[in-house]
Amino acid sequence: VQLVESGGGSVQARGSLRLSCVGSGFPHSRFCMAWFRQAPGKEREGVASIPASGGDSYYADFVKGRFTISRHNANNTLTLQMDNLTPEDTGMHYCTAVRRSCAGTQDLASSKNFNYWGQGTQVTVS
Repeated sequence: VQLVESGGGSVQARGSLRLSCVGSGFPHSRFCMAWFRQAPGKEREGVASIPASGGDSYYADFVKGRFTISRHNANNTLTLQMDNLTPEDTGMHYCTAVRRSCAGTQDLASSKNFNYWGQGTQVTVS
């Protein structure tokens, strides 16, 4: 399994970024996928998750109304549209996957709920 993120960068507050993650080596349509992030000196925290069907997605309270997660199984792609960014959104953002159905908001409670990770893409908001 390989996950490769892209799309990070430096933006001013209230700006937007679109993160992408391309997966390989696994049947994308059988995996729950999510985005996590980690700020310097802080624990990794869940941002948003999406089931294999692309149905109901779940978001951390701090991104609701600002971020949108989506996936395209045919292209093995996961995306995160981030709008109205704030400096608190600064950090490394990771794509992650686990072979099971998504379990709602509890998936975002811990990084231990996922076992495949990309290397991350840095987001800096000033």
